[in-house]
Amino acid sequence: MGHTHSHGSSFDPADCELIQSRTSKGYIYPSLTRFIGAELTRGYFLEHNEAKYTERRERVYTCMRIPKELEKLMIFGFFLCVDAFLYVFTLLPLRVLLAVLRLLTLPCCGFRSDGSRLLQPAQVCDMLKGLILVLCFSMMHYVDYSMMYHLIRGQSVIKLYLIYNMLEVADRLFSSFGQDILDALYWTATEPKERKRDSIGVIPHFIMAVFYVFLHAILIMVQASTLNVAFNSHNKSLLTIMMSNNFVEIKGSVFKKFEKNNLFQMSNSDIKERFTSYVLLLIVCLRNMEQFAWNPEHLWVLFPDVFMVVTSEVAVDIIKHAFITKFNDITADVYSEYRASLAFDLLSSRQKNACTDYSDSVARRMGFIPLPLAVLLIRVVMSSVKVQGALSYTCVFLFYLGLVSLKVLNSIVLLGKSCVYVKRANMEDKLFERPSATPSSSGKTPSKADQDRPTPSVIFSPALSTVEGEAQGASELKHRTPKKDLLEIDRFTICGNRID
Repeated sequence: MGHTHSHGSSFDPADCELIQSRTSKGYIYPSLTRFIGAELTRGYFLEHNEAKYTERRERVYTCMRIPKELEKLMIFGFFLCVDAFLYVFTLLPLRVLLAVLRLLTLPCCGFRSDGSRLLQPAQVCDMLKGLILVLCFSMMHYVDYSMMYHLIRGQSVIKLYLIYNMLEVADRLFSSFGQDILDALYWTATEPKERKRDSIGVIPHFIMAVFYVFLHAILIMVQASTLNVAFNSHNKSLLTIMMSNNFVEIKGSVFKKFEKNNLFQMSNSDIKERFTSYVLLLIVCLRNMEQFAWNPEHLWVLFPDVFMVVTSEVAVDIIKHAFITKFNDITADVYSEYRASLAFDLLSSRQKNACTDYSDSVARRMGFIPLPLAVLLIRVVMSSVKVQGALSYTCVFLFYLGLVSLKVLNSIVLLGKSCVYVKRANMEDKLFERPSATPSSSGKTPSKADQDRPTPSVIFSPALSTVEGEAQGASELKHRTPKKDLLEIDRFTICGNRID
């Protein structure tokens, strides 16, 4: 039993019996020394599993790239929403004015050579949008913002927290169904006369659209009032609870299975939510500045809360997307594809044979409908800013010219960036793969062959012309099938895809 091994620091199976025997006889110390020496000097080689460790390193690099790539997409999408939102205040009134002038000059100039149409389909849609804005703004005068604010302020913190969560869900549902109502109105009003009409008529659709925009504007007003109460509460507990609710969103998202199409729709939804939250913060600041007689020093009082809201939104988006891409093995380059798809939308809407207006394209893609938000913002600005005298009206006119300049400048920059993104993604040829002959409705309805043309890539497709709500006869039900192409994904189609 006195025999010892002299094979260095390695062990063989006989060492176990040797250690047990020496332990019983009190000779543990030499063996223990050898065991400790083996633990201190043993080595291993990571290159034996090179593929696994390389993959882990790439995951770390992907997580490090996510904030930059995501924010580039968010900034581009944010300015797309800004462009669609400014369109309502700047170019839409001018387009409505041109349509009215066309109607007034028809008796003098006679009908044009395009047939029996009094107005072009785009002009009809502009007129409808203008009428909806005017009617909803008139109806909003009967809603007392101050009474709503004090009614909400009298509720408990927990009740307000529940109300705010329900409002967020209701806002998503309204956005999901609202653009369908507006699309149905536009198509019913511009549908060619020679087609068989199976609709309930323009007037019922118009009434539904007016009530939708009005109710959605009230919903956003309640959201703004709740956020205003959170800002003005003394202990800021409600604001803290509302901000922590953003982090609950991480739990509900990162542990689900996401494909690239699902992540694209979530990214669009995040862009819309971020822009809407910024407009709500603007409304809250306007209401608070009015209460303090537009004292500039009060802005510094609001700044910490505004900064906390904005920071929490950005942090939650970054964390959520970083872990979703990690768990689903999605590279950071996918956000460049998303950005190219949004740029393709913008360039397609600027073509002569475009099948939709750009603001409607943004609404379908992101779920951002500018009409209710515009109605509320006009209502808040009109009640917060008093315009009296010629000088005030001159300032308003100059402010309008500034908005028009901002809109034009923003559109030019976006078009330039979109051309770069589309060219970088090798999608410029897809812009011209359109049907050679447009239907009688001035290009409103795309051809079915254009929708079903196969594409070699996941994002390269001319199927942007697939627009929800546009009549295609019996083939209209095609949009209910699962969509594989990024350019075919409208808002909230994530609900139609299976997520395990």
